[in-house]
Amino acid sequence: MSMEPQTDERRTTPAACDVLIAGGGMVGAALACALGDSELRVVLVEPVATAPLLPGAPAQCRVSAIARASQRVFAAVGAWERMLELHDGQGRRESRVCAYRGMEVWDAGGPGRIHFDAAEVGEECLGWIIENDVIQAALLQRAGEFANIERVSGVAVSGIVEQADGVEVQLADGRAWRAALLVGADGANSQVRRWAGFDTAGWGYAQHAVVCPVRTALPHADTAWQRFLPSGPLAFLPLFDGRSSIVWSTTPEQAARLLRLDEAAFALELGEAFEYRLGQIEAVGERAAFPLRLQHSPQYVKPRIALIGDAAHVVHPLAGQGVNLGLLDAASLAEIVLQAHAGGRDVGGLQGLRHYERWRKGDNLLMLAAMDGFKRVFGSSLAPVRAARSAGLLLANAIEPLKRLLVRRALGLSGELPRLARAV
Repeated sequence: MSMEPQTDERRTTPAACDVLIAGGGMVGAALACALGDSELRVVLVEPVATAPLLPGAPAQCRVSAIARASQRVFAAVGAWERMLELHDGQGRRESRVCAYRGMEVWDAGGPGRIHFDAAEVGEECLGWIIENDVIQAALLQRAGEFANIERVSGVAVSGIVEQADGVEVQLADGRAWRAALLVGADGANSQVRRWAGFDTAGWGYAQHAVVCPVRTALPHADTAWQRFLPSGPLAFLPLFDGRSSIVWSTTPEQAARLLRLDEAAFALELGEAFEYRLGQIEAVGERAAFPLRLQHSPQYVKPRIALIGDAAHVVHPLAGQGVNLGLLDAASLAEIVLQAHAGGRDVGGLQGLRHYERWRKGDNLLMLAAMDGFKRVFGSSLAPVRAARSAGLLLANAIEPLKRLLVRRALGLSGELPRLARAV
C-alpha cells in the first residue's frame, strides 16, 4: 500500500538517489554515517531541524545506555570523538559522556540483588550514559561531512509511491526523490511503516516512564542503579556532571501525579522509593513522561523498503537496550547495502533486504521476549513469584560464569555482529 504524494503546484520532478532515510534520529543518522564515504547517493530526511547541543547546556532528560557494540559503531563512523567532547567553535569544550563501571540491581519485594562489575569481565566499563541529544548531534554533524550524503532538515515525508524500480518519496515542501531503497527510521509511530503496509503486533504495559535529571547528596560512583518496585523499575543512571538521570516506570496515574508534584514533594517520594541509596535528592531537573509498550513488525522489509530501530521494534526500557538494538540494525543494513552495491546488485533488491531481516529479527525478538519476561516477573505481586525472583537474583549473583554471560550479552559482545560493531 502506498500513499499518493500531494499534488499541487509545488510538486517537482523527483531527484534520484540510492538510499533515502526517513528519520534523522540516532538510528537514522547512524545509518547515514555508516553509508558515508561510499559511491552511494544518500538522502537523510530530518522532520525536525535539530539545533546543535553546545557546552554548558542543561542536562537533557532523555538519555541512553550505550553498549560496547554501539560505541564501536560510533567510533567506526567517526562520531565517537564528537560525543566525548562537544565544542562551540570558540574554544569552549565539554565532555558529556559518563562511563559506568558497576551496576546494582535489587528487588523491593524481597532480598534478591545482583551486582555487576566491569572488572569481572575484563572490560574498562559496562557502558556509557549519554544524552540522546548529544548522540544525535554528533551523528548529524558527522553525516554532514560526507560528500555523498545530503541532509534535508526541517521537512517531513508526506507520502510514498512504490514502483518496480524505485520508491517515489514526496516531501511536505513539494520536493520529491526517487530512491532505490527507502529506509523507515521514523520511530515507533512510523509513517513509512504504515504507508508501506507493514503490520505490527504488541501491547501496552499500562506504564509510563517518568524521566528527569536529579542531584543526590552522595556521588553516583559511576554506577547504574535499579530497584524493582511493584509498579515498575526505578533506575538512577550516572550523568557526566555528577547528577543522575532517573527512569521511573510506574502506572499512568502515578506518573501524572508525580509530574504535578512540586520539586520538594517529588524529591521526597523519589528518595523514599529509592531507599535513599544515594542520600537525599537535593535538586530535580525538568520532568517528562512517556508511555511504555512492546511492539514488533513481523516484516522488516519488502522490495525497496526496510525498517530499522523503533520503526521495526519497541522494547521495554528496563535494560536500556532499545537504541542499541536499533544501532545494530543500522550497522547490519549498511553492511548488506554496501555489499550489494560492491557486487553490482540492486541495493533495494528483496534478496539482500531479506538477509538483513533474517540477521536482525532473531536477536531483536530474543531481547523483546527477555525484557517482557523480566517486566512481568518483577511486576508480579504473587508471593511465590516474589520468592522465586529474589532467589534467582541471589543465585545469578553467586554464579560468576552466568554473570559474565549476562554482562557480555548486555555489552553486545555476543552473537553475529555487523562489521562496524566488531573489535578492531
